[in-house]
Order: sequence, then C-alpha cells, then structure tokens
Amino acid sequence: MQTGAPNRVDVSVVMRREPVSGPMSRWQSWRWVLADVLAGETLASLALPWSAGPLPLEPAAGEQGEGSHWLYPGLTIELHPDDLEGYYLNLSSPQPCCWVMWRPDEAVLPDGSLAPLPQIATLSYHDAGRWLDAQERVDQVPAPAPVVAWLAAYVESRYRPEPKRRQRPASFQSLADRFGNPVSISTGDRRRRGGDAS
Repeated sequence: MQTGAPNRVDVSVVMRREPVSGPMSRWQSWRWVLADVLAGETLASLALPWSAGPLPLEPAAGEQGEGSHWLYPGLTIELHPDDLEGYYLNLSSPQPCCWVMWRPDEAVLPDGSLAPLPQIATLSYHDAGRWLDAQERVDQVPAPAPVVAWLAAYVESRYRPEPKRRQRPASFQSLADRFGNPVSISTGDRRRRGGDAS
C-alpha cells in the first residue's frame, strides 16, 4: 500500500462529466464531479501509463455518454503528524472519506470540453474545511478500503486524544439563572427582608 515514505500513498482521481438538469441547465449543460479515488491494487489493475495528463476511461456499466470519465494520475496523499486530529475525525465518521480540491483547467480535452484539474487529495477534515472556507471546489468520495486501513494504522500508532478539561465560566459573560433571566451578585451587606428589624 505504501509507496516511498510510510506517510505517503500514490492515488489517481477519476472525474466524471455529467449532464445538468432542471433550472441550472440554462447556464450550463454539464458539470464535473469527483467520481472516485483509486489506490493500491485497483489502480495497478488498470495497467495505465503513468502520465501527467488526463486519460479517458470507459463509462461504467449503465452509464451513458462516451468519454464521460477521465483519470488523473500522479496525485499523492500525505499524512502529517500535526494533523492527527483531522484524520481521527475522518476515521470516526460513519464513512471515512477522501477529499479532492480541484479547479477548472484552461486545457481542452480531446472531446472539446474544458478539463477539470485536481490539485490535491487529503484524508483530513481540517484540510477540507480550510479549502471550503477559502471558496475552493472540494468534492468527497468514500476512501478506498486499503487507504482507510493505512490511515487507521497511522492514526492508531500516533494519536492520543487530549483529556477533556473542565471549562471555567467566562468572566466577561453576564450571569443568568436556569430560566435565562439576568441575576446579580452583591458583595456588600446582605439586604434585609421584610423591612428594618431595629
């Protein structure tokens, strides 16, 4: 599974061009979406040349449209020790994902359509969140099983969750009773109830 350093794995991204229906079709008739991230034996079984450019793939069974799938080889997923929490959050979700940030490319594919250009792939919730905050195009797909196992081994050997600490009340916030009504605390003499006792 690992290639090179133990914290890196080579992957390829499959982008799919699909027709747009409904009101959005007035502005564009098709769009690009992330279809898959391939790694390990699945990638090796394709026996495709390792190149910098996109390669057309045959549509999957039941798919319409010739040349609607394009393979982008040459990406690498790297794991960084300072992002263990982001990997842990991904692993603890019901379906661990792989996120790909991509941008429109100026290149034109042989079928005449503008190409997408995958930039980077990650397994970190934090990376994906930062990219979305920066208004980048980010799509996600379920991570391949061998990649999930590789990530789990990496996180299990390094990640130690921080113990939960008691949160002290913020001194700048006003106090409220259990119904949300403001309360005040006086440090002066206690007020007497029912009038003056003297």
